[in-house]
Amino acid sequence: MAKLNHKQRKRQSLPADFSEPINGKPAKKNLNSKPKNKTKVKKTRLASNKIQKNQSKQIPSDEEDSDDHIKKDKRESLKDLERLGQFNDDDFELMSDEAGDYIDEEFDDNADESNMDNDIDNHNNKMKMFENSEEEGDIELNGAEEDSESFSEEHTETGNTESAEEENYSDVDSDGNELLEIEKESKKLDKKRKIDEVLAEEELQTQMQQREAFVLPQQELDDAEMEVEEEDAAEDLQIVQTRIQEVVRVLNRFQELRDEGRDRAEYIAQLKKDLALYYGYNDYLLNLLFDLFPVSEAIEFFEANEVPRPVVIRANTLKAGRKDVANSLINRGVNLEPVGKWSKVGLQIFDSPVPIGATPEYLAGHYMLQAASSFMPVMSLAPKENEKILDMCAAPGGKTTFLAALMKNTGSIFANDANKDRCKSLVANCYRMGVKNCVVSHYDGRQFPSVMGGFDRILLDAPCSGTGVISKDPSVKISKSEEDFRLLTHIQKELIISAIDSCDAKSKTGGYIVYSTCSVTVEENEEVVNYALKKRPNCKLVDSGLDFGKDGFSSFKGKSFHKSLNLTKRFYPHTHNMDGFYVAKIKKISNTFKKVDNDEEGVIIGNGSGYMTSTNKKQKKLMKNEKLVEQEEVKFNDDEDEKIIKRGLKKKF
Repeated sequence: MAKLNHKQRKRQSLPADFSEPINGKPAKKNLNSKPKNKTKVKKTRLASNKIQKNQSKQIPSDEEDSDDHIKKDKRESLKDLERLGQFNDDDFELMSDEAGDYIDEEFDDNADESNMDNDIDNHNNKMKMFENSEEEGDIELNGAEEDSESFSEEHTETGNTESAEEENYSDVDSDGNELLEIEKESKKLDKKRKIDEVLAEEELQTQMQQREAFVLPQQELDDAEMEVEEEDAAEDLQIVQTRIQEVVRVLNRFQELRDEGRDRAEYIAQLKKDLALYYGYNDYLLNLLFDLFPVSEAIEFFEANEVPRPVVIRANTLKAGRKDVANSLINRGVNLEPVGKWSKVGLQIFDSPVPIGATPEYLAGHYMLQAASSFMPVMSLAPKENEKILDMCAAPGGKTTFLAALMKNTGSIFANDANKDRCKSLVANCYRMGVKNCVVSHYDGRQFPSVMGGFDRILLDAPCSGTGVISKDPSVKISKSEEDFRLLTHIQKELIISAIDSCDAKSKTGGYIVYSTCSVTVEENEEVVNYALKKRPNCKLVDSGLDFGKDGFSSFKGKSFHKSLNLTKRFYPHTHNMDGFYVAKIKKISNTFKKVDNDEEGVIIGNGSGYMTSTNKKQKKLMKNEKLVEQEEVKFNDDEDEKIIKRGLKKKF
């Protein structure tokens, strides 16, 4: 060991904070000491950074291991103290002496003596500048303390909490072991997160208190001002959306938030106007749909119409089961799952790398692309094997092929459609799906009682406005007018009467009629069914057999319907995630009934082959005697049918 000089001896007499390891164990550091002046700590850290920059220069290695060990330990101690802020005046002077000694020893052989002296002089001058600026730092701290007193009470409490956490913060855990760097950073992040949460909550409360009340726009505007306002709103729909939200908020808490002198009707009128502009509906249709729901639910309905419904397929049990179809599509990379517990044949498609309507399985008739809502009328009708079924408006064939699958290709299905062009797709789908018990016809459904009758069950999916499938056909928003609804409801009433007249009440297994539409308006649904119950008192509504869906209206906007209309079912896109649909199931009790019309009594006689109204003298006598005469039952002539079939086969070949 080389002889120690006075500087090395001086380093051995370091204070407790700089003591060397004793017996291989590091000396304990005084972690509780705190600088009295925060500004002084800040200045000392800056000085230490300057020293570290000088030390970062490349220096020759020392041959003596003991001196390297001592110097390395001292430098690490200096860095630890600098990080923790454990400096006082004596430590600071000692640190500067250590830096000077280190520079003397390391650069004695390789640096010019004049350059080293200049570096030391510059360092000492900077130290004097830091000491002279302590008073200024004290003044700055005092000024900061005065400014902090002007903060609000909430920020003062937050500051106190933060300072308390800083005092409790330590680089050691409960066992006295020094924390890792990542643990220290985690502590700091947790503390910052808590402070941010407190500040965010305070800001939220402040915004809620300072939120300005919504002011309803004036309705008394001339035509020119209205046009300008609509143009501005069309340019920025964000303003319209904000106004919709504000009006809904006011309507939900009307007594608290409404403007003085403004009634609820004015808010509703403004909301309807904004909804028509934002979603693109004409005024008549929007009023028709808006009145079906509460205010908040109406917004959900209009928003759901902007989102497409999920793609659903129905497994054709005539050729393959649902499990087989699912496995085949999964092997092709299709992401799917069962549509729900209510159906044993439905599959919902989420994602597919191949077109669902062009796979070999689709072309082979293993499944049918069909909306989930169109399952409902067939499930409600619940056809039995060997029955005689009429699908009055059958195209394009989704419901017809479903009926055939449920009947297992037994019995007979008469698939009729008034549109000749649509009958082509009906025939094609029946062939593809392997349907063998179906006859396709092209008649106006209103003529069916005279064409054919005596059906066990009848499915009437009536033509409608399509207000339940706006997500598929957005043109409905502006294409449907009041005149269109008047014409459609008239046709629907005629069709449902024809369907009832074509059904046989004496059927051993049936006598049921299911009326359905892909519309959600009351005019096309409850009013039509209520009309049928009035015109045909020999019918009644029965439970639809569907486990979910909302009940139909028994009263609406001052109109009262038959009490049994709550047995019907409604389906909405925003509640059931399927197209809007309506289903009503009617049971025909008798083939005869009495009718009172314009104060003239008449007897309706029939057995499902068609009805006849008479008010002549003979019928009046029958009424007096309370006797009802039935028409001859119309039956199929097997021999005649066989001749017709053979004749058709000869023409074909």
